[in-house]
Amino acid sequence: MFQPYETVAGYASDEFIERKSRFIGHIAPVKNEDEALAFLARIRTGHREATHNVFAYILRESGIKRMSDDGEPQGTGGVPVLEVIEREGLTDVAVVVTRYFGGILLGAGGLVRAYSHGAKLAVDAAARRHMNPCTIMEMAFGYDWYGKIGYLLPRYNAQTMESDFGEAVRLKVMMRSDRVEAFQKELTELTAATVTPQMLEEICTDLE
Repeated sequence: MFQPYETVAGYASDEFIERKSRFIGHIAPVKNEDEALAFLARIRTGHREATHNVFAYILRESGIKRMSDDGEPQGTGGVPVLEVIEREGLTDVAVVVTRYFGGILLGAGGLVRAYSHGAKLAVDAAARRHMNPCTIMEMAFGYDWYGKIGYLLPRYNAQTMESDFGEAVRLKVMMRSDRVEAFQKELTELTAATVTPQMLEEICTDLE
């Protein structure tokens, strides 16, 4: 079974000035390394004149964690950005902190603080998306059961994905996986075991 996790709903950014250097934090949801690298490429293209585009990303399924100082002294950029992502409990996200150098050196400690702050600003600017393991199932039953089953589904916050009203009613629904066992038990009792849902797949989505 998948585990719940948190990511972000979409792209967000915020910025600040530190001793004349401009830092811009960017964050976006990504599902794989190709998406993470494409996001990084878009930021680099949009900020060609920037001195550095420090980045980090964490991917849930592959367990990949990547980071880069992008020319800053080793450990002063990518590591603090990655640590912010981990501390905030996020995954399937990429964060890029763009720096336009203002002519004043910040020192190693100052860079670590600046890149951490840029990453945190990006995280705070984004809407969170809590992802839950959900099960997609399909069931078929006679019209005489439609009213009772139709009343039961909302109690488990089931989302109807497809419906077909032919000779029998066919429904494809999705609900949180931790509710499936109780739903099956109640459905069995309600229909005297005449309706048995077929489990199709488990996914992670933001269904509550």
